[in-house]
Amino acid sequence: MSVWFNPAREIDALLRTAAASVPGLEADFNPELKPSDPRHADFQANGVLAAAKKAKANPRALATALVEAVRAQGGLDDKIVQMEVAGPGFINFKLTPAALGAWLREYRDESKWRAGAARLMGGRKVVIDYPSPNTAKQMHVGHLRPIVIGEAVARLIEFCGADLVRDNHIGDWGTNFGILILAIRRAGFQLDAKSPTALEDLERLYKEGSAATKADPALMDAARAELAKLQSGDPANTALWKEIVEVSNAACQRIYDQFGLKTDVILGESFYRDKVDQVYAELAKHKLAEESEGALVVWHDEEPRFSRDAETKMPFIVRKKDGSSNYASTDLATLLYRAEHFKADEIVYVTDGRQQDHFHQLFLTGAKWFKASDRKLPRLRHVWFGTILGEDGKAIKTKSGEPVRLQELIDQAEKLAFEAVTSKNPELPEAERKAIGKAIGVAAMRYADLSSNRTMDYTFSWSKLLAFEGNTAPYLMYAVVRVRSIFRKSGLAVGQGEEGATDPETPAEIALARKLLAFTAALDQALEELRPHHLCTYLHELAAAYGTFYAADSVIVDDPAVKARRLMLCSRTCAVMETGLRLLGIEPVERM
Repeated sequence: MSVWFNPAREIDALLRTAAASVPGLEADFNPELKPSDPRHADFQANGVLAAAKKAKANPRALATALVEAVRAQGGLDDKIVQMEVAGPGFINFKLTPAALGAWLREYRDESKWRAGAARLMGGRKVVIDYPSPNTAKQMHVGHLRPIVIGEAVARLIEFCGADLVRDNHIGDWGTNFGILILAIRRAGFQLDAKSPTALEDLERLYKEGSAATKADPALMDAARAELAKLQSGDPANTALWKEIVEVSNAACQRIYDQFGLKTDVILGESFYRDKVDQVYAELAKHKLAEESEGALVVWHDEEPRFSRDAETKMPFIVRKKDGSSNYASTDLATLLYRAEHFKADEIVYVTDGRQQDHFHQLFLTGAKWFKASDRKLPRLRHVWFGTILGEDGKAIKTKSGEPVRLQELIDQAEKLAFEAVTSKNPELPEAERKAIGKAIGVAAMRYADLSSNRTMDYTFSWSKLLAFEGNTAPYLMYAVVRVRSIFRKSGLAVGQGEEGATDPETPAEIALARKLLAFTAALDQALEELRPHHLCTYLHELAAAYGTFYAADSVIVDDPAVKARRLMLCSRTCAVMETGLRLLGIEPVERM
């Protein structure tokens, strides 16, 4: 029996092909195939209703004609998918137990699922831009979201077949460095890259320098002079700048390591400082940019808030009045480099929602520039996110009003997770409890973020994110441990004991099999919108479906065929859960 990795995608394609032979359905017919209420079907196509209204035809008759056309082209085997017209013109598709059994036997592990998912983005070169912190600043709670969302999106894109480049586009250039270098010089500070407080010292010095330059114009002039020396290649300032960047990158890497974040290249703003002149020249050449009050700007008259006539003018400033570059100019230079050097088909930017206007203008400007210069524009996507709030509904801050340091949050999460593990399993060796606590603590922080729709704000609550019930990382990780315990108690490895497994038969077996196959739809949805919470929702539902199955049907029974197919369901549940968690950046544990 031929087995599709993603039946929904294949059924959708068959409907589109068959529609070409059905009078009343246009060439661009969209079946609108969606997952259905499992009591009635696995998938339902609703697109005929809209098409019938447009064609002034009877929707049920049109749906019947489409079903007949699908059968005539021989694309659907009734032994695999049962198809029927329902209601006013819906088309229901139900996978048979034989189809479910065949899928479970064919798609048994991560390598098989990767191969099946590779059709989504195989052959595409994608650059993802994250987490992109600013140099000489400690990472705080605001950096949690770009780290965890960026890493989950990167893993999802890579899993679905893309050739991925992770580019950490750090903020390592600009006015701030003049202030910091001046502050270091005035304090007589000797930067030690190996010092554990090196980054903390730099942040303190910058704050002191910033306050001093705001209070004294002469000091601000001195800071600008230090910046000018740096930009002109002064050896002393360049050496100091390199040390600052090295200290910052090392401190950030310690955080990245705790979250399993991988980076392919670190090309910060400094990398593009000699590439912005080309941006200015080409924008001017193609009459896309013009001088305005001493700055070089791009207007987008088709967008009211970015046009010359806007009440509050918001041009895209690509060169400042003093002739220096800014985010706009370096981002345009970065776009060109990624298109030409990496040959990117797609670029994904992961930032907070406050930068939506910037990226909207960046994408508009890039599209006009690439069209005018006869270049191929990569697909540009902005993955933006909301804010993390405290339980008081306000941004999380310390008593002094400063953002909470990210390392402090990590340490607290690991401490609380260790205490929870100790209370549940005090007999485990302390070293093992600490290792489990470390894994659960970071996983809980990560999952609490990812399970929320990224464009929404969410409330950070220790009690909720570390709970062993509900849609949390500890609950899902424990669900995996429970499945593994069945094999451990039976003296089997996961995947063993399923030889001769028959197709699912009982209602609980069929329901779990259907939910396992729904992994493909969850991947599609998460990838289409680059929203990891769809995958989180699916994993939580899968854990619940497994719980229902386990309560209804004993696994270790005397009948060899029944035992084999239930072990097969347990094995696939474990593998899908672990694969899904790893896509989110969460490493499962053996015991909790």
